[in-house]
Amino acid sequence: MKNFIDNKHLKQLEDEAIFILREAAAQFEKPVILFSGGKDSIVLVHLAQKAFWPAKFPFPLLHIDTGHNFDETLSFRDELVTKLECTLYVAYVQDSIDKGRAIEEKGINASRNKLQTITLLDFIEENKIDCAIGGGRRDEEKARAKERIFSHRDEFGQWDPKNQRPELWNIFNGRKYQGEHFRVFPISNWTELDVWQYIYQENINLPSLYFTHKRKAFNRDGVWLAWAPFMKLKDDEEIVELDVRCRTIGDITCTGLTLSHADSLDDIIAEIAASRITERGGRADDKRSEAAMEDRKKEGYF
Repeated sequence: MKNFIDNKHLKQLEDEAIFILREAAAQFEKPVILFSGGKDSIVLVHLAQKAFWPAKFPFPLLHIDTGHNFDETLSFRDELVTKLECTLYVAYVQDSIDKGRAIEEKGINASRNKLQTITLLDFIEENKIDCAIGGGRRDEEKARAKERIFSHRDEFGQWDPKNQRPELWNIFNGRKYQGEHFRVFPISNWTELDVWQYIYQENINLPSLYFTHKRKAFNRDGVWLAWAPFMKLKDDEEIVELDVRCRTIGDITCTGLTLSHADSLDDIIAEIAASRITERGGRADDKRSEAAMEDRKKEGYF
């Protein structure tokens, strides 16, 4: 597999990401890394380690916990935080519901994924966070493709795709007014394949969810979803046990599963290289409307 990895290309992407992380640390007073337990945020943590080595890991991690996470994600998160000896903030969607800040969705397709926005924005405001560093990439989805690396958010935490700052060469403008903040995306220019090849090259540890395993699942509107006791099924939906893996990890209710036999990094890279379905093609939350992601991002989503 090593013969098929463009080390020069990956080194250029790594250098750019490290430069952006250092710029974020220099320009902002209270930055955090948005950590989902997914591969992109794990790569982001790895890059931050390299960017500031041998100094102590410089950023706290912030996880927005929907209460409907995979157990493997939470276990991996806690082990990583212990290894890094860094600060972990966990903001719970359930707390937002209990306070009346968010309203729990009802019905068969109920999900807490969208409710994360309220929990995130409340945490940012309460803790005066001025920079939230995320693992978003432009190749994931058309709304993400519009976004700048230093993405300005107004005092309401909202993103305006028609009013973005130019980013010429390596100049990133982090100037803001009180109450505003930035989302910073150091791996914006990476592709899914770049991420996997970098994981292979750097031997980065990942949750077992990314590798083929047996899991109880059901099919809804052409998407395989993991079954959990709190999920309601339609009359014609049946729970079956399959060999699956995750390409992207989020709330259980909207994380699509991929039928796969890829149980190694070599197999995953080969599978991704041959795939004609986008990484988020199995995300149920993106299928709610044609502009679902852009609408959520305008409201303050990741």
